Amino acid sequence: MNTTNQNKWYAFVPNMLTLFNLISGVIAIYFAFGNNIQTALLLMIVGGVFDFFDGFVARLLKVSGELGKQLDSLADLISFGLLPGVMVFTVQRELILNNAGGFNELSPLNWIYLISPILIPVFSAIRLGKFNIDTRQTSSFLGLPTPANALFFASLTWSIYHNELFSQLGNPLLLALLVLAFSLIMVSEIPLFALKFSSYKWEGNQIRYIFIIGALLLISIFQIPGVAFSILLYILLSITKKII
Repeated sequence: MNTTNQNKWYAFVPNMLTLFNLISGVIAIYFAFGNNIQTALLLMIVGGVFDFFDGFVARLLKVSGELGKQLDSLADLISFGLLPGVMVFTVQRELILNNAGGFNELSPLNWIYLISPILIPVFSAIRLGKFNIDTRQTSSFLGLPTPANALFFASLTWSIYHNELFSQLGNPLLLALLVLAFSLIMVSEIPLFALKFSSYKWEGNQIRYIFIIGALLLISIFQIPGVAFSILLYILLSITKKII
């Protein structure tokens, strides 16, 4: 950790960007509770941009420190943990209440479906905590990163609301199972490659280039639903790389 410039006037800039990520997530949660999934998704992307640039600026200015690391995890828990949980909860609430008629009419199984999205912020917190103390995750990941998990569920919930082809995925049982599966993947020991290039040669970066090309194709074909498919592709390529 370089603390040479910690007392410089510009040392606050990376943390300010981190707080903008946090603010984007908080505002997005408000819209998600109001069934405005599209605005919530856009604000999640805005938060992701701030999340990228806070680390980039900290390295550029050489002002990285322990406070920034902790703030980054706290902001990520809101924008990429609580927010996707609220988005899935909103979908589950609408699907379940449309059939049940009201909260007083819910069966025990429906209550399980309804509260299942709470697993997303809980396991995101575990994932972020593990990442902060795990020295093995410098050049790759163990378990699905929280931003990737958040993008999967954000694009999935958007697709259920706004894409007729994918609206059939709006099933409470299926959503609950996806939440459980992805929550476990986040805290698993499954190795997943990072999009960090030490060089731009094909050799040694094959899987990264295959993923980038595949993701661009999926997003160009399916638009926002293609983001969810890209996250699935990322997991499958990582598992394939491990097996090979």
